[in-house]
Amino acid sequence: MKIAIAGKGGTGKTTLSALLIGALRERGIIPILAVDADPNDNLGTALGIEVTRTLGEIREDFIDRRPDIPAGMTKGALLEMRMHESVIEGRGIDLLVMGRPEGPGCYCFVNNLLRKSIDELSRNYRAVVIDNEAGMEHLSRKTVAAVDRLFLVSDHTVKGIKTALRLKKLADDMAVSVAQTRLIVNRVGVDGLADAVRWEIENSGLGPSFILPEDEAVARACRQDTPLVGLMETPCGRAVRKLLDDTLKKDVT
Repeated sequence: MKIAIAGKGGTGKTTLSALLIGALRERGIIPILAVDADPNDNLGTALGIEVTRTLGEIREDFIDRRPDIPAGMTKGALLEMRMHESVIEGRGIDLLVMGRPEGPGCYCFVNNLLRKSIDELSRNYRAVVIDNEAGMEHLSRKTVAAVDRLFLVSDHTVKGIKTALRLKKLADDMAVSVAQTRLIVNRVGVDGLADAVRWEIENSGLGPSFILPEDEAVARACRQDTPLVGLMETPCGRAVRKLLDDTLKKDVT
């Protein structure tokens, strides 16, 4: 099961990713591969895993420094070995950090090899959760292969819903292989969706939305840059549990 989280910056993609990973681990759906595809990587902090290496560093090494390839080994085999070495292991959760964006030069060959390697690596996990950058870069480049679920995260604004719709259309235009898309509206107060936001959702064609409530404990952890996976008994944590049960449980084996 591969799940991609996308949306504009500041909507809570990393928060959802971390809590979803926590919910998967609670359900015993392990091992999990967490992929931090945002150059401003902070999923590791949200999971309580220290980031020591990134794929971006490996990619730059291949482009800029042209590493010596041992006799009898192909460039593709060396890249795959380096990618496996870059996986940071945790308790039921392994982390793969994509790292900084590409510099000058052609990355097509390396990205193609990475795509193949990530696809093969993913087969060793029961669930893969991809925390995307603000956009669809890794999906558009097909660095990350087809996903079973695409969660489009929006804040509680009309503008946020419109952005989510643009991302959905972008995914469609790029022919990204997505089995199902779900709109997630984050940080909704006790009064529920505002009328203008509800109207925008109903007329967007995005389908039913799922609401994540405002949550001071989660907000405080984000402000203090502390792990989120231990906050499953908060209002937001319980909502993410329900999201998992509603949309994923039947598909995870």
